[in-house]
Amino acid sequence: MKFPRLVGIAGLFLLAPSLVACSDSSGESVATDTTIAEAAETTAVEKFPVTVGDLTLEAEPKRIISMSATATEMLFAIGAGDRVIAVDNFSNFPEETASLEKLDAYEPNVEAISALDPDLVIISYDPGNLVEQLTTLSIPVFTAGAVADLAGAYEQIEQIGALTGQLAEAVQVSSTMQSEIDAIAAGITKVDPPLTYFYELDPTPYTVTSNTFIGGVMASLGLLNIADGAEEGNDYPQLSAEIIVERDPDIIFLADTKCCAQSAETVAARDGWGELKAVSTGSIVALDDDIASRWGPRLVNLVRTIADAIISLLAKS
Repeated sequence: MKFPRLVGIAGLFLLAPSLVACSDSSGESVATDTTIAEAAETTAVEKFPVTVGDLTLEAEPKRIISMSATATEMLFAIGAGDRVIAVDNFSNFPEETASLEKLDAYEPNVEAISALDPDLVIISYDPGNLVEQLTTLSIPVFTAGAVADLAGAYEQIEQIGALTGQLAEAVQVSSTMQSEIDAIAAGITKVDPPLTYFYELDPTPYTVTSNTFIGGVMASLGLLNIADGAEEGNDYPQLSAEIIVERDPDIIFLADTKCCAQSAETVAARDGWGELKAVSTGSIVALDDDIASRWGPRLVNLVRTIADAIISLLAKS
């Protein structure tokens, strides 16, 4: 069965009907009026071969290596975790990952990967031509790169679900995520002018603009990014303290609490930051670095934390 580019769950049930290519007895592809959701209910035998993007798997993978912490979370969330035999050294959730073999994400050892005899390797980017090297060894590789928006996150979960024979479970996960995130967003009162925010990646301080994935999530919740336009053409600018003080954000989000031990106290102690609105109102939000940097099922937790900060600040107004 060949899956085209999978859609986010909102479009899934509005798609009428999707054309999913299957092979007839002659081996030629024939179009069937089958939605992705209906396809997810077929038997395991009918699910394979499956094609997602440029990758075709002839059979359900039994030995999966995840070189992406986000993909690792997705695999366990959709019920494929019992087939994961190794993960990258950043994969630390769920707790089952603690007992798995760890592989270097930045400088992956092709021989070490090959020795584990995987039938699917999932990566988020291609360090050192890893895809080419593994493909030469006839090891299937799927690139689950960073997504641009929430719809991309839902889609990627479904793609990994299709490749692992867990499409029905993946559709359920993405559907639940979207329902919960939509409900959280609906519970936020949008104000005019919108609340502004600064999102800190590290204390130097690097940040993101609204053109990034996290910036898009913030915008969907009605927030305005003070980094927008600060450095034309750079969506990960390093802002000066002067710009941050001048633009005086209503809320500060810290995505560097684990890596760099940042907190409301360290922010308030910075030169010139003590008089910021976010500091004076106590609107400095410590995020979990891991959740904030991944686009998997725990996105719901991130959105809820952001929403709670907005609601709390509005209650003080």
